[in-house]
Amino acid sequence: MEPRSRGAAPGGVSVSAVLPAGGSGERLGGATPKQFCAVQGRPLVSYAVRAMERISWISDIIVVVSPENIETMKTIIEKYGHKRVTVVEGGITRHRSIFNGLKVFAENEFSSHLLQKPEVVIIHDAVRPFVEEDIVSKVVMAAKEHGAAGAIRPLVSTVIASAADGCLDHSLERARYRASEMPQAFLFDIIYEAYQQCTDYDLDYGTECLHLALKYCKTNAKLVEGTPDLWKVTYKRDLYAAESIIKDNLSQQVCVITSVKETLAQVGFLLPESLKSQIKVEAISISPSKNDSCLQSIISGQCYNFVCVNDKRWAIQETQELVDMLEKSNIPLLYPVVLILVHLDIPENNSFSIGMEDLTMIKKFARETKKKNILVYGLLIQYKRHHLAGPFAASGDSKFCCCSYHGIDKGQKPRTYWPTVGSIRP
Repeated sequence: MEPRSRGAAPGGVSVSAVLPAGGSGERLGGATPKQFCAVQGRPLVSYAVRAMERISWISDIIVVVSPENIETMKTIIEKYGHKRVTVVEGGITRHRSIFNGLKVFAENEFSSHLLQKPEVVIIHDAVRPFVEEDIVSKVVMAAKEHGAAGAIRPLVSTVIASAADGCLDHSLERARYRASEMPQAFLFDIIYEAYQQCTDYDLDYGTECLHLALKYCKTNAKLVEGTPDLWKVTYKRDLYAAESIIKDNLSQQVCVITSVKETLAQVGFLLPESLKSQIKVEAISISPSKNDSCLQSIISGQCYNFVCVNDKRWAIQETQELVDMLEKSNIPLLYPVVLILVHLDIPENNSFSIGMEDLTMIKKFARETKKKNILVYGLLIQYKRHHLAGPFAASGDSKFCCCSYHGIDKGQKPRTYWPTVGSIRP
C-alpha cells in the first residue's frame, strides 16, 4: 500500500472506519436495498462513504456488503471515485458483518492484504448519510479515553412493554433513556476482543455494539450527545427526507465572482441584489487566479454554488484555476459543486464570440470537471445599454442552444436559483 499523507486525528491516534452495508431493506420495501437506493442520482451508501472520506485523518474505510452486492459496491467506488475504501463480504447478521469488517485489520487469512490495525475504529451505518466531522471527532476522543463511545439522542416517543396477553405491562420513564445512534467508536483491541468472545446468540440477534463492549470487556461506553441529522434511513419516506435535506444543503449559499471592470461589476451588483432575498450571497470582485483570501475563505466555508461573470472569449485559465481550488479544498467530495459561467456579450467587445470550436472545448472541459463532481453550466448574455437581455440559455439539455453546456447526465435536472435580473428570465 502506498503511504498516505493524512491530517492529525483527535488525540493523535490512528483511526479507521467500518460501515456495515449488508441490510436487505425489508422495512423500506422494493427490490433494491436502501443503501443502494439513489438520492439525487447517487446511491445512499456513497454519501456515507464520502462523509468519512472528507475526514482526512481516517486512514481506511471498510464497507461490508452482502455477497451478491460486492460487484455493485465496487462499481459505485469506481464511478464516484471513492478512495481509501475496501469492500468486504458481510455475514448473515449485522454483528457478523461488522466482525468481518474488523477482521481485515487482524486476520491475514480473511483478506488478500492485511490493513494496518488502527488504535481506534469507528462503526457507522451506511444508511446515515449526514454525519459531520465534529461528532465523529467527539466519539473518537471519548473512545480513546473510555475505550468505547457512541452518539445518543433524546427519545421522541415513550417506550412501553406489552404483556403476554397483548396488554400494557409497563412503560419506561422517557427522560431517563436515550436512543442509541451512530457513529460509535472503540479502541480496536476492545471491540475486536468483544466480537471474538461473542456468543452465537449475540452475533445473530444483537444489534448494539456498545453492549458487546460492556458485556464481554467490561468497558462502559461514554455517551456523546449527537445532532438531529444522525437519523437513519429506514422507510421510503426517509429517502424523500434525505433528498430534501441534500437539496437544502446545496442551495444555502452562492458566491458571485466578477472582475473589477465597470461593466462586470455592475452585473456583480445586480445578481446578488436579486438573489439575496432567497439565498445567502457572497459577492467578490477579483480574478480567481489571484488566489484571493476572501475566495479561499468562502470555499473553506463549504459553499457549493459559484457564478463567474466575464466578458472574455473563453476564460478557461481562470476557470481551471477555480476548479483546482475547489478540488484541493475537498468540497466536491460529498456533494456536487455547481459552477455557472456567465459570458457577457458586449457589442463594443468585437473579439467576443463563441463558435463551434469553443463550444466543443467547453463541453470537453465540462465532462472532465464532472468527474471531479463539479458541474459546469454556461450562460451567454447580450449586454446593451446598461441592462441585460437575451438570447441566453441555462437549459438542462444542450440541444436547446449552442451556448448551454454542462457536465451532468442526460435527464438529470440542474439546481436552479435564478430570479429575474433585469430582463433575464431563465
